[in-house]
Amino acid sequence: MIRILAYRFSAFGDVAMTAPVFREVLEQNPDLEIILVSRNNFRDLFEGIPNLIFKGIDIDDYKGFFGMRKLSNELIKEFNPDFIGDLHNVIRTKILDTIFKKRGFKISVLDKGKEEKEQLTDIWKLDKNPLQPTTERYADVFRELGFPVTLSHQYRPKSTIKSGIGFAPFAQHRGKMLPLEKSFEVAKLLSKKHQIFFFGGGKSEVNTLNEWVNQIPNTENFAGKLTLKEELQKISELETMISMDSANMHLASLVGTRCVSVWGSTHHFAGFLGYGQSIDDIVQVKDLTCRPCSVFGDKECYRGDWACLEEIDIQSIIDKI
Repeated sequence: MIRILAYRFSAFGDVAMTAPVFREVLEQNPDLEIILVSRNNFRDLFEGIPNLIFKGIDIDDYKGFFGMRKLSNELIKEFNPDFIGDLHNVIRTKILDTIFKKRGFKISVLDKGKEEKEQLTDIWKLDKNPLQPTTERYADVFRELGFPVTLSHQYRPKSTIKSGIGFAPFAQHRGKMLPLEKSFEVAKLLSKKHQIFFFGGGKSEVNTLNEWVNQIPNTENFAGKLTLKEELQKISELETMISMDSANMHLASLVGTRCVSVWGSTHHFAGFLGYGQSIDDIVQVKDLTCRPCSVFGDKECYRGDWACLEEIDIQSIIDKI
């Protein structure tokens, strides 16, 4: 059995996007075993993938060069890998890469397509074209190591029981998030015909969603109540998930649930659409030449009016359901 030691430490959605890639790489290369090193709390994302061993760590235990050297020593001792796959390509993992290279390991590193993404988010550049999907970039890491893989770009339903609509109205950055008053109206309208389940995290999000449940009948709030494993199970049983361009879209892909995704200052051209999700299920303002102005939604609106989100007609979301 050939062993690849792979690492990806964050962010949550990007880590989740590696799971379907691992599954298909391992199915198509049965003599291969992957050791994934990531944060402890991401473990449940990878449950049930044959020939994948999850090594959870607390990254704060390995700070700086000496921390990375300590981690590399521990990983070599425990797993004795044949190859190294860097699925993150940040300063921390570059240090790891250097250490492993000096020890004679063959390494393949994720190409983030930084220059392409800078061009894509240039608001003065009107000619916008889709970039390589992030999942294909992950797969390239394994291809470069000599392991062929053809991604299906199809998600796999984990549950045959499908009912209710999930709604995750929050995102880490404002540029990704539909104004809350619009999201409230979406939930209110949909609740007349569907059971609505809210998802989120953090005290303020939980409080907001609790207020919504008190005001909107036929709704239930799961925010702050479920473990990651329980959340994945619940999402797998939904008929449809409504999510911003955020982690819940990727969780829906992971468990094979259709996702209607809302995009503001970001764009699926950057390669972050949920695995297997349909472009037809994207809700966005199409005729804004300044979109996308950001890959992650973390930039201020240069126009100042957040038209990419303010101009979204909530009926376009309702119509998708």
